[in-house]
Amino acid sequence: MSEAVVPMWPKGTDDRHVSARIELAKQERRLRDQIEAVAAARRALPPGPVLGEYEFVEATAAQDRVRLTDLFGEHETLVVYHLMFAPSDDEACPMCSMWVDGFNGVTPHLTRHTAFVVVAKAPPDRLLEWARRRGWDRLRVLSSHGTSFNEDMNAEFADEEQRPMVSVLRKTGDTVQHLYSLPANLIDGAERGIDLLSPVWTVLDLLPGGRGDWYASNDYFQIT
Repeated sequence: MSEAVVPMWPKGTDDRHVSARIELAKQERRLRDQIEAVAAARRALPPGPVLGEYEFVEATAAQDRVRLTDLFGEHETLVVYHLMFAPSDDEACPMCSMWVDGFNGVTPHLTRHTAFVVVAKAPPDRLLEWARRRGWDRLRVLSSHGTSFNEDMNAEFADEEQRPMVSVLRKTGDTVQHLYSLPANLIDGAERGIDLLSPVWTVLDLLPGGRGDWYASNDYFQIT
């Protein structure tokens, strides 16, 4: 990368900062290129298994039942965020809820390209109450209660412990095929697998102290 870059610093910045910032800019460019290379490899994955049919319940007052194949609407693809909210839980995972807060804001943009839903194992009534509390008024939120969807997708362990995860599915005719899944924990168990899906982490990483050991909480988030 040429060092003749558009300045990323205010006028009057000393040479020491400028030099270090240029070196950092080179790293940021390499990171961008690596992210694009990984995205290309993701798109090149061979397709996964064909999924069976599942019936979900909309987390709305009507609680309509809807099949997996119907969730695609006019789109060929469907993105599913697997929300950690077990049937026995009183509330959803605070970290998952933070992710979904962000998805709620960008849903009008996402649905120009793909269908997008949030699925949780909690019963419809409890899930609806939680969606209202968080102000998820743009998202399609569905309960998979009473189905094996979470287990079949490996978004749930044997003891009904839920896993935070995002999945991409594709429909061809009446057939739904799995394309890709990414849990919050990477293949070696390390965290931050889906951090890029939430702007909160990206912004915190800009700060001098970084993200530290901060963990989202449900206590401070209230819709008025």
